[in-house]
Amino acid sequence: MSLLAGKTALVFGVANDRSIAWGITKAFHEQGATIGLSYAGEALEKRVRPLAESIGVTFVESCDVAKDEDIQAVAAKAAATFGQVDILVHSIGFAKKEELSGAYYRTSRAGFHLAMDISVYSFTALAQAFQPILRPGGALLTLTYYGSEKVAPNYNVMGVAKAALEASVRYLAYDFGPQNIRVNAISAGPIRTLAAMGVTGFKDMYKHFTAVAPLQQNITPEDIGGTAVYLCSSLSSKVTGEVIYVDSGFSIVGMPEKME
Repeated sequence: MSLLAGKTALVFGVANDRSIAWGITKAFHEQGATIGLSYAGEALEKRVRPLAESIGVTFVESCDVAKDEDIQAVAAKAAATFGQVDILVHSIGFAKKEELSGAYYRTSRAGFHLAMDISVYSFTALAQAFQPILRPGGALLTLTYYGSEKVAPNYNVMGVAKAALEASVRYLAYDFGPQNIRVNAISAGPIRTLAAMGVTGFKDMYKHFTAVAPLQQNITPEDIGGTAVYLCSSLSSKVTGEVIYVDSGFSIVGMPEKME
């Protein structure tokens, strides 16, 4: 049985075929969902449209989530195309590269504002814009990382942003509960995405990840896609306001057995 048959899902944040958003999109497609995609800017269009075509998706819209008018325009197009939406996925995060190295206290005011706007507020802005057309029983989903809870060197302002994003998940879950809309987050282990490669030291962290994680396995976009299907289907009908870890157990380890 297809777990998402009859449901419409909009996925924001597809960048290329290695992005987490694309892993989620493929999983939704395999489970029978009708899908709409959104990407950020013309530079990504040439990558996203062929991906959409490969699975028969025709709703493909550019959206600068820093602009309310862009978000409202996509919401209006979705309403005209689909009527109502069941699932909204926010796989968006951004900070200037210079903010993702060295000491956190060197974060600039402008860099802090930008990271919070794009990585955090955009989820709330999307929820606000789509609220009138969200079908009861639906789900909102965003992506976070363990750097929200513990210090991940060089993750810096993004760690602070992810902490705020997780708090937003809880408040949105409270707000949308009476509408029977669930709001959750997936905390993904390190994946070689375009965004992750901008974090100084990511390659070293990725290299040693499996030595610490109990399952000793790297995480793939497909792993995240499977959990996304669970969180956006009736299988998780009473789960809301939660952060679900998909990290091979890395987050449960206090200290590695061996330090090299």
